[in-house]
Amino acid sequence: MKRSGILIFAAAPLALTAAAYLLMPADSAGSPDSPAVTTQAAARQEAKSRAEKERSADDELIADQPPGLAAPAMKTLAQQLVSSAENSTLNWRDTFGYIEDIGDGQGYTAGIIGFCTGTNDLRVLVERYTADHPDNGLAKYLPALRAVDGTDSHEGLDPGFTDAWKAEARKPEFQQAQLAERDRAYFEPAVRLAKLDGLGTLGQFIYFDAMVFHGPGIDDDGFYVLRERAQREADTPAQGGSEKAYLDIFLDIRRAAMKDKRTGIDTSRIDTAQRQFLYDGKLDLEPPLTWKVYGETYHLP
Repeated sequence: MKRSGILIFAAAPLALTAAAYLLMPADSAGSPDSPAVTTQAAARQEAKSRAEKERSADDELIADQPPGLAAPAMKTLAQQLVSSAENSTLNWRDTFGYIEDIGDGQGYTAGIIGFCTGTNDLRVLVERYTADHPDNGLAKYLPALRAVDGTDSHEGLDPGFTDAWKAEARKPEFQQAQLAERDRAYFEPAVRLAKLDGLGTLGQFIYFDAMVFHGPGIDDDGFYVLRERAQREADTPAQGGSEKAYLDIFLDIRRAAMKDKRTGIDTSRIDTAQRQFLYDGKLDLEPPLTWKVYGETYHLP
């Protein structure tokens, strides 16, 4: 249920470089030793240096905080919560081989967090897995996965892809690949940003679940846009605001984005799970936890 996109912070160096280039006279851009090329290189280096300094400062800030959702037990709990919404089960380790088209316009949804054939992340997962395990049973479907990316098409995938996925998912190597891609693309960026925003464990999970569902992109309902909208309406705890008030607004904005995308969509993963935790004061997401998703009640003692 995700759409990967160009990240906001990834675009900044390109914008700086483009601006520097456009400011140079046209007849000076051709020579490797021209002022335009020199200025371009300097702008790129300056942007890179600034980004590295900012990341280093962020790393120091995060290092002083408790592990929060990144603690092993809490990370497992987070996956159980996501699995209750993505796969209707707490037994998330049984979902590596899950695959079906749920009719949401994003092709096949598969695996532990719902990698999708139509939203880039499933293709990236198989590409990265194939780089390490070139003889795997999914590699032959890479041309088809690239062709259907961005669509709900099954062309080139049927009839064998679903069986190939289930077979590969029985291998520990592919299970580990799914976990690694979950962490790289969703869990680690979400937890990092939540900590920089001053959010506790519940806030970190709310960001993670939003990243999983909406995708790490800058389209209208991508995670980064939703976060930006929330921060226009309320200060984060890092900015001196109320954690509960900020998260309440973030959930409002996220819920509205879900409804805008699909009017009849079930938003219980917010309404009777995350918001319930928030109103119950579970900012540390400490058990016992009881919540409902799609009408089914879950409990963690």
